[in-house]
Amino acid sequence: MEKETKKRASVLLDVDDTLLDFHKAEAAALAKTLVSLEIEPRPETLCRYSEINARQWELLEEGVIDRDTVLTRRFDLLFEELGLVRSGARARDIYEGNLAVGHYFMPGAPELLEALYGKYALYIVSNGTASVQAGRIGSAGIARYFDGIFISEEIGFDKPSRAFFEGCFARMEDFDPERALIVGDSLTSDIRGGLNAGIRTCWFNSRGRAPRPDIVPNYEIKALSELPGLLERLFPGAEGQLV
Repeated sequence: MEKETKKRASVLLDVDDTLLDFHKAEAAALAKTLVSLEIEPRPETLCRYSEINARQWELLEEGVIDRDTVLTRRFDLLFEELGLVRSGARARDIYEGNLAVGHYFMPGAPELLEALYGKYALYIVSNGTASVQAGRIGSAGIARYFDGIFISEEIGFDKPSRAFFEGCFARMEDFDPERALIVGDSLTSDIRGGLNAGIRTCWFNSRGRAPRPDIVPNYEIKALSELPGLLERLFPGAEGQLV
């Protein structure tokens, strides 16, 4: 009897702080933006922006505000705290231009993509701004590894909504949710989204963050080098085929 051939397993990968180091890119882009606006890029200012930005994205994930509000409001709130009169919309434009140029890899990301390429159907799933992510992915030269690149701004819905994932699944050839895993650093976006969509989840917890009892991933790794072994256990055999 011939061995039954299974569909290739699908691995959905987040970009920011999973494949590419967003914190480093954010700090560099923000510093350039503040200088352009004649604001000294002090470390405490960069840190405070990062905190404000993270909270605005959480509000987006919770459905409280929309994307355009996030992208401008984070700067408006920062300038208000600093007691400065600056245009949040102008800051957004400058910042996005700076952020779209260049990239920094997370440790082990290039090696991970080489290890997974050809064995699994690889997909990018990102909440980032389309133009910014296109620039960063292009700079990193990683598009060639992926069967599909899905950005929420283009899909029309944001992670963690089920609608975002359904939009992605509809564009994946021979997709089988039972043979899929999403990997990302965000509990509220990647892990909650994967759980909402009914696929297995893997939390990339490289910074040792505390778990949340309301969002429990199926698996957790602290380094990208752990992922190939996990995938082999979940989907044993060449090209993700069961043996």
